[in-house]
Amino acid sequence: MSIAIDMSGRVALVTGAASGLGKATALKLARCGADLCLADFNEAGLGETAAEVEGLGVKVMVRRADLSDPDQCVPLVEAAAAHFGRLDALCNVAGIIVMAHAHEMARADWDRVIAVNLTAPFLLSQAAIPHLLESEGAIVNVASSAAYIGEAYAVAYCSSKFGLLGMTKALAMEYTHKPIRINAVGPGGMATNIGANMSFPADPDMELLSRYMGLRGMVEVSDVADMIALLASPAGRSFHGACINIDAGITAG
Repeated sequence: MSIAIDMSGRVALVTGAASGLGKATALKLARCGADLCLADFNEAGLGETAAEVEGLGVKVMVRRADLSDPDQCVPLVEAAAAHFGRLDALCNVAGIIVMAHAHEMARADWDRVIAVNLTAPFLLSQAAIPHLLESEGAIVNVASSAAYIGEAYAVAYCSSKFGLLGMTKALAMEYTHKPIRINAVGPGGMATNIGANMSFPADPDMELLSRYMGLRGMVEVSDVADMIALLASPAGRSFHGACINIDAGITAG
């Protein structure tokens, strides 16, 4: 089945847009006609994504943002809405992971993972909802297979993604009778910077790690970006409060 995704005349804000899934999402939305606000901490990567997006013939603005700082979240949304005069989709893609033995995890690492993966999506959503109610738009959160299963050495990451899934469903229920859609995707492991730069603690138990490595290999980034674009667009009109798992069977059993 072929689903036509048309975002012409609409504006999407994509976090984590400098690389990986965020960049793939931005490019997919641009191909669907959306104008874009791109946000990331990585200014150089952000510029590269913006150049590729502009080459697809849509309008783009960029904003360097450190989402571990809660004070940078609301201004990001307001800047996007002010620049384009509207906001139709918020795609909370940015995320980080710090692997550690739980009893050795630094408080600063815990705080940063929760800030980027959970607090920032809430604050961005909170600021975006008034604009999205006006445009009858959508929020798409990037959760993870780690929102469904416990993963050894990833206590902060799992906590943040379980929380993000709960937040998605809670917001969806609260706004069930309002013209907004709120959903999530739950990818398994992908070939992105977050995976490439991930390091395990010393002497990990490989039997525990193998439980969430997946039997079918890595998930294609483009497949996840396609689903995000669908959920962000009017073509995803029947989705609300859902988390679409794209994990090659990791959470199947």
